[in-house]
Amino acid sequence: MPGLAQPFEQSLTPVGGTLGSTLLALVPVAVLLVLLAAVKLSAWQAVLVGSGVTVLMGVLIWHAPVGHTLAAYGLGAATGIWSVDWIVFWGVIIYNTMRVTGAFQSFTSWLVRRATDDIRVQTILLAWAFGALMEGLVGFGYPWAVVAPILVTLGVADLAAIRVAAIANNAPVSYGALGAPVIGLAAVTGLPLLDLSASIGKIVAVLALLPPWILIYLVSGRRGLRGGWPLAVVGSLGYIAGQFPVSQWVGPYLPDITGSLVCFAALLVLLKFWRPRHILGYGGVELPSSTVDETGPGWRSAVRGLLPFGILVVVVVAWTGPWSPLPKWVPFAPSVSATGSLTGKAVSVAWSFAPFVAGTAILVSALIVAAVLRPGPAQIRRVFADTIRQMWGALLVGPLVFGLAYVFNFAGMASSMAHGFAELGPWFIVVAPLLGWIAVALSGSNTSSNAVFGAFQLSVARILGAPPLLFPSLNSVGAEVGKPVAPQTASVGVSTTRFVRNEGEVIRYNLGWTLVILGWLVLVGLLYYFLLPSAMRL
Repeated sequence: MPGLAQPFEQSLTPVGGTLGSTLLALVPVAVLLVLLAAVKLSAWQAVLVGSGVTVLMGVLIWHAPVGHTLAAYGLGAATGIWSVDWIVFWGVIIYNTMRVTGAFQSFTSWLVRRATDDIRVQTILLAWAFGALMEGLVGFGYPWAVVAPILVTLGVADLAAIRVAAIANNAPVSYGALGAPVIGLAAVTGLPLLDLSASIGKIVAVLALLPPWILIYLVSGRRGLRGGWPLAVVGSLGYIAGQFPVSQWVGPYLPDITGSLVCFAALLVLLKFWRPRHILGYGGVELPSSTVDETGPGWRSAVRGLLPFGILVVVVVAWTGPWSPLPKWVPFAPSVSATGSLTGKAVSVAWSFAPFVAGTAILVSALIVAAVLRPGPAQIRRVFADTIRQMWGALLVGPLVFGLAYVFNFAGMASSMAHGFAELGPWFIVVAPLLGWIAVALSGSNTSSNAVFGAFQLSVARILGAPPLLFPSLNSVGAEVGKPVAPQTASVGVSTTRFVRNEGEVIRYNLGWTLVILGWLVLVGLLYYFLLPSAMRL
């Protein structure tokens, strides 16, 4: 940027020691989390205050030049708008277009009628597969809000229904809202987007083996597991079969959507040839029979509900795949530089303005979806009004948290914190996902967790000589696991239940199983750290 070409030299230990500097670098993160968890400010308010604290500390303690620091904040804000908000907004527009035209409700009704009377089938088909579809398109707690009431109508106790919806939402979160968390992680680390998508996909593929078994156990106990294990096998492998190849070779925008669609297909094929011998209701109570209601919405309703997702997949794959030149055109990319305190080499933060990024592809998808579903003028006005009402807070958080993260990285705070945490040595493999879990449990946003901790996790990996993709990826997947105990996610998730403004009870109820999955994730991290490190290298 004009007038800001001369880099400054970051300070690794601005207060004279590793421990003190590390603790001081944690202050912006601590302020942010205290404002969210204890003071209970809205996310955008907490991030705004946290941004002010970060800028002041960067200038006064790390001695970053004022002009450079404000420029870094502006570049981060622009990245948040263009790389995250531009995607999320149009994704929610597609969802609301489906909702106001009735396509979404018709598809949901058709799906419920395919689920039979067995609670295990209902849980895997609706909470696991359909929840992943909702997470992939919208995220932000909406899978809970949509899935939990459906489960309650099918006989699941309301608190248990929320927990099932939340635990089912674990594996899809890193690719939620059309890949926003992975895109944010790439923006703050500078790591290639496709490589990050692939490394996270490898971890999620192993993580996703466990939740379907837990879900069946939660709704039907050990007896349900003994007779319903094929549902867990097909549910997990079906999701992985759709998620994994897309995450490896296409990008982070669609793995949840393709994972859920393949999972639907696999489960429906399984149910054509196999049904549980004993039909169980909630709690493992045996029911007399299982039926499929053929009088409800037929295949046309299913096709009308699935068509928007098909349009989205075709447009985004064609537009953003490695073969497409569209996202690669960058007319300008302003940046500010510093001399890194860890490497002594130049480091920079930048905003790459690419007009034809994935968000533009999703805008085109939304236009085609509207042409197919044909909402009227009043419905279109409602779509935009509902989207703005639902998303304005999240849209504000995007630029604010990326501005904070860019200053945190540019001033050298992330490097100072990494220098201290690297003292843990190989034990950091346990801490990496835990930090993501803590950050999302208090902030409610995987994208925010990745923005704040992504560069720090990468710096620790480089200090320790660990595979560079591993720790940032574990941060993102750790944030997946923390979602069921995130107050802000829970507040959206319970909005359609009797637990409105009683998120604390829901969080306490979810906590135990969340820790079980976190333990499983730590084991997955150890697998890639010690046995398969090449899978996490560039």
